[in-house]
Amino acid sequence: MSAADSSIPPSHRPVRLLLPPSRSHIRDLVTAYLERYPAEVPLLAPLLRLLDEDAEPTSRSTMPGHVTCSAVVVEHDRRVLLVHHNTFGLLLAPGGHVEADDRSLLETALREIHEEAGIPPGALCATAAYGDLPIDIDVFDIDANPTKGEAAHQHWDFRFVFQLVDREVKVTVQPEEVSAPQWVAFEKVTAPQLREKLTASGLDGRIEPVNASALIHDGHGRYLLHLRDDLPGIWEPGAWALLGGGREPGDTSLEDTVRRELREEAGLEPGVVEPFAVELATGTDGLTVPVEVFTAQWNGDPAGLPLTEGVMLAWFHPDAMERLRLSPSTLDLVRRHAEHFGRTKAAPQREALGPDRPRAGSTSVPHIVGVHLYLERDGQVLLGLRHPGSAYAGGTHHFLAGHCEQESAVACLVREAQEEAGLCIDPSDVELAHVVHMVDKPGDQPRVGFVFRARQWTGTPEVREPDRCVSWGWWPADALPEPIVPYTRAAIEGIRAGRPYTELGWT
Repeated sequence: MSAADSSIPPSHRPVRLLLPPSRSHIRDLVTAYLERYPAEVPLLAPLLRLLDEDAEPTSRSTMPGHVTCSAVVVEHDRRVLLVHHNTFGLLLAPGGHVEADDRSLLETALREIHEEAGIPPGALCATAAYGDLPIDIDVFDIDANPTKGEAAHQHWDFRFVFQLVDREVKVTVQPEEVSAPQWVAFEKVTAPQLREKLTASGLDGRIEPVNASALIHDGHGRYLLHLRDDLPGIWEPGAWALLGGGREPGDTSLEDTVRRELREEAGLEPGVVEPFAVELATGTDGLTVPVEVFTAQWNGDPAGLPLTEGVMLAWFHPDAMERLRLSPSTLDLVRRHAEHFGRTKAAPQREALGPDRPRAGSTSVPHIVGVHLYLERDGQVLLGLRHPGSAYAGGTHHFLAGHCEQESAVACLVREAQEEAGLCIDPSDVELAHVVHMVDKPGDQPRVGFVFRARQWTGTPEVREPDRCVSWGWWPADALPEPIVPYTRAAIEGIRAGRPYTELGWT
């Protein structure tokens, strides 16, 4: 792939197609789709024959049928957005005809969901399972319409599936075409073929990274950046970025992806590659793109690397990056790593010299101190769904939380609220609501969890650290979601019962 496209997966790189989408583009989609669903070859045989002819397959005038597109938007709890199509009188996914300026069929689906339901591409992301391939291609019979001079014909409807990133997005329908939007469980989707595929899928609304980037540092404060080609159609042309790219079929993991991209783009073969963060980028089609960022240490001369794409590689200190043409999110990522790496390097020295080490012969044990934010609104409590790859409680609901550094517990709470969810809290509005003293099992390091209530705050919860939390939601205090961290449930129950303290795991 082009190194200039390294921050977006194959499904979101610039689509260099004739307008409207070409027959070859459509044929490639159908071929890949039938490799997954070979039993549907007879159903799509007429479409394949049409693609061998001279007629424009996306034109409304092409008969006896033509291509349309729909957007299948999945949110949490395995539900999908359907709208009532006024013309057909049916509850369907938002969709419609291909327009002349649509660069691909996927972009047609994105345009339709924006026009008909008011959901912009940035509120959505592709799924790791399907990418830019349709989850379903339906053959839809259309009755004759004498007022439009149309005979009875068929639509070959390409249905692309997306996951909702912005859970606070509002559905605003286009009343001329659709009405009555509903979030419907997979099992209640009216289209039988789509219903079968959705119920058999593992889609549940959780956001999964679909490409990988490499944060290469030399261990002494310098970071390796890649200058993209300054050419039309390239994402952020002429900008500095990280090396990396999209997952390909032969990659067994995103670590395989980032290692392959480093070999292909720059001949780099780092020893240890470690996951660091999950960032949300924006693809050329406007979709949000979850990117898993890996770190690796290397201290060679970038001028000696066999760069195959892009303009050049160079070392930079974070302070110098402010003067570069560079994505603000990339600069923020570098600064976070520099701070994290500095703390990691200092930790052995603190351990050797720090006053917290037990004295010889002492039975005292250091406790980990954590802070947790209890926000309540109209009887509902704010909880986050932790990233599936989190070292602790992956895929589980939990408080907004963090470990105390060299700071007070309240200061830690205020900092974590801002960093994790973009919430601003005045320390004077914070009060202690509950304390949990716990140990996972006998012999493990004990933990003390302070649960603080904020009486007021400003801001709407948003995902700021997607490597830790993939979504925020308000849940009834008497109907908490599953799965949930056990001590989170215990603390909420204790707060509602008026108890100030809970012990867990002690024998």
